[in-house]
Amino acid sequence: MPSTALSFSSRDEHRAWLATQSALPLGFRVGTARFDFMPKEAPKPAKMTLTLIALDKPTPDFAAMFTKNAFPGAPVIVGRQRLDEPLLGAIIVNNKISNVCAPGGVETSERVCVETAKLLGLPATAVLPSSTGVIGWGLPADDIVANLPKAAAALAAGSIMPAAEGIVTTDLYPKVRSAAVGAGRIVGIAKGAGMIEPNMATMLVYILTDLAVPRDTLRALLTKTVNASFNRISIDSDTSTSDTVALVSSSLVPCDDLAAFENALALVCRDLAEDVVRNGEGVRHVIRVEVKNAATASLACALGKAIVNAPLFKCAVAGNDPNVGRLVQAIGKHVGAHAPETDLSKLRASIGGIEIFAKGAFRLNPEKETALVAHLKNAELYTSKPSADGVFAATVDYPPHERCVEIEVDLGSGHAAATIFGGDLTHEYVSENADYRS
Repeated sequence: MPSTALSFSSRDEHRAWLATQSALPLGFRVGTARFDFMPKEAPKPAKMTLTLIALDKPTPDFAAMFTKNAFPGAPVIVGRQRLDEPLLGAIIVNNKISNVCAPGGVETSERVCVETAKLLGLPATAVLPSSTGVIGWGLPADDIVANLPKAAAALAAGSIMPAAEGIVTTDLYPKVRSAAVGAGRIVGIAKGAGMIEPNMATMLVYILTDLAVPRDTLRALLTKTVNASFNRISIDSDTSTSDTVALVSSSLVPCDDLAAFENALALVCRDLAEDVVRNGEGVRHVIRVEVKNAATASLACALGKAIVNAPLFKCAVAGNDPNVGRLVQAIGKHVGAHAPETDLSKLRASIGGIEIFAKGAFRLNPEKETALVAHLKNAELYTSKPSADGVFAATVDYPPHERCVEIEVDLGSGHAAATIFGGDLTHEYVSENADYRS
């Protein structure tokens, strides 16, 4: 669960809470511009938002991690090169089109960086690009360049909310988390709702701080933190071509307690990672899997992901059906294929604290069935039914609560552990992805 479990009764209440999280660290400004354009690959009206994050003064203290997908987007290719640059002064993000394997994609990303840099008085190499959205389409470069001055003119200190709202695509709501460390602060925003099983990052995450932490330390901490947060979630087992997480420090506030900074960074990332799952496309239940006493950490993590990615089990959770055979099947499938040496005779499994399997046999009865159904219903974020045209869609645009379907798997064969977050598989997910481009 997040550091503090929250609940909201309305969109307005959630937005008011987001506002309490959104104060920008010293040395940062954000601005956005929204415009209409016509994708040349599918000529029909579309809208794009440019989100500009700018530092008052370029900094040498920045870190980033990117997808391991073998077909990375052009901004990821450029972003990897930026890691070798001495300074970072801005991040420019567009939604709607991810600029992946599009003809001239890298050149287009670089052109956007050049034009952004001109507006801010920076070298182009001090601008980090990011894109998210439809894979395969090319960016409307002329439209972007024409609207960059609007984003630059809108730059303002104060709140990161314009950026949190600007980077979304199918997200139901923006995601912001923050933490204070002495006189400084860390603020993070995330975009992510589908095509998520990160491998080095999540879809788009930007973490800003005014605490002075050197580049090498930032990069080491980011690697450690991402592996314990964003790399332990999965919506649908698909790794995006655009995964990016960036950590940038304006270095305006002395950092007197590096351990406190690391703890705060881990807190922000863990909470954002769970926010991404809770806001996953069509997700009505967040599934939290704790794998305990595994022989290795890699087995614990992989088994947790195998459970949250098991289609039949995900469907059962979506229907509030405690079909525990599907859970045990998923465990056995993964162990049989990837860790056949594992002794499962000591395995114990529970859902919502209710033991359902131990010593090689199910432990079920009518009372447990009733309690399991109640646990699933209690974790449901919203109920759903099809519209008149048969399309399923989310009925809320805010997170009503932060409860999860709680699963514990104790292998009894070691001392390693991992906690993985995932979501169910719903009509809404299928509807969203069947109609994503249309």
